[in-house]
Amino acid sequence: MLALYVIITLLTATAAGAGCWMNYVRHPIPVAAAEVVRVPQSWMPVLGTLLGAAALGLLAGFAVPVLGIAAATGLVLYFIGAVITHLRVRDYALGPVSGALALAVVTLAVTLAYRLG
Repeated sequence: MLALYVIITLLTATAAGAGCWMNYVRHPIPVAAAEVVRVPQSWMPVLGTLLGAAALGLLAGFAVPVLGIAAATGLVLYFIGAVITHLRVRDYALGPVSGALALAVVTLAVTLAYRLG
């Protein structure tokens, strides 16, 4: 279980860190997604900061378990919000955001199973 926890956590922290960077540098992928769902460009740094905080929280969770649980929970909520935002504008191309949500849910489940089980 430890190996699964470490691998999933590192994978998710890397993905969240990459998402943070992409928002900060206004990479075309999140910029286009924000335009589709009508999220103002001024929110990009805020969204990037949330992803960066999640990445750091997941890594800190190796030493302080409650931070890892909180970060994984925050990511699940972040991506639920992203799905709702897509649905709000009737954008049903949910592949990327659903994959990110699934990774966040798996991370939370594995973190809880490892830390509480």
